[in-house]
Amino acid sequence: MNQILNVDLGDRSYPIHIGAELLSQPGLLTPHIHGHQVMIVTNTTVAPLYLDTLKRTLLSTEQYQVANVILPDGEEHKTLAQVNLIFDALLENRFNRTCTLIALGGGVIGDITGFAAASYQRGVNFIQIPTTLLSQVDSSVGGKTGVNHPLGKNMIGAFWQPQVVLADTRVLKTLPARELSAGLAEVIKYGLIRDPDFFIWLEDNISGLMAMDDELLTEAIFRSCQNKADVVAEDEKEHGVRATLNLGHTFGHAIETEQGYGNWLHGEAVGTGMLMAADLSWREGWLSKEDCSRVRQILAHANLPAEPPAQMSAQCFIDHMLVDKKVLDGNLRLVLLKTIGQAVVTSDFSEMHLHACLEAGKNLGQK
Repeated sequence: MNQILNVDLGDRSYPIHIGAELLSQPGLLTPHIHGHQVMIVTNTTVAPLYLDTLKRTLLSTEQYQVANVILPDGEEHKTLAQVNLIFDALLENRFNRTCTLIALGGGVIGDITGFAAASYQRGVNFIQIPTTLLSQVDSSVGGKTGVNHPLGKNMIGAFWQPQVVLADTRVLKTLPARELSAGLAEVIKYGLIRDPDFFIWLEDNISGLMAMDDELLTEAIFRSCQNKADVVAEDEKEHGVRATLNLGHTFGHAIETEQGYGNWLHGEAVGTGMLMAADLSWREGWLSKEDCSRVRQILAHANLPAEPPAQMSAQCFIDHMLVDKKVLDGNLRLVLLKTIGQAVVTSDFSEMHLHACLEAGKNLGQK
């Protein structure tokens, strides 16, 4: 059954379709393609699985000029060089300002494609077809696009909203177990920052989600997207509440940057980062010991790492964390938890507590 959500942004509003076999339904795509030129951007992992299906769907009812770009797979390839390959293909095929780019892949493909769409001829339409759980519940929704820099993750980009998002649950059947766990980190995040009832639901159903139960996955994706759509509608450009969506990300981005993009999956780093944020929240006297333990337990049940890399010192973390979009006037701001279901963006925390958290390692939240 196809469920539909709407991201309410006035004349830039768009639907999110969630359900099985959406990739084969041309009626979900063609209303959002305004010209006749379509460029599909995908990667070497996804292309053999779904590229031909998408092309058949597009050409089943309309005579589009369809071309594609197949990029290498992995976070380490989320660079300006890959964006330039998209520009090369667009120009070589003489695509004009009415063209549509379709991102067929995970978060990296979605971010790169969206950034290319925002930049090509000063902005063309694009569509998100996310193929990982993480991208279905997070990166495909909300219009954040961009690439990494060797000194910082996601530091180059633009806000550029898609025309439509198709979250086809059937494609998750080919998702490796590690990628499923990484996606669940972002699902758990929504419960932690703003939806305590959803967090309880996740505690009760995490085993079924890990077993890829179709009904539970659809419900988890729907509730995650609903939470994100509500936040984005309230604060599209991240001037306020949208920053709470970055729970665990400042810690996690430090891990990704230090370890080398791709060695830790984004969701794995965010999962550890959320536990670090919970640990610091507990040290500040906000989050209870019991709730900190609940965070640790649900991340463990999702097979997410519970400790940062042993070789990363507190100073190493801080050096990376100070290269973060939430830093203002040299002040580090973090997303912390007042309780499960209530997050705040704050610089009002003890430096001593932060250092203790960064040095806790495998003992996060346990002392």
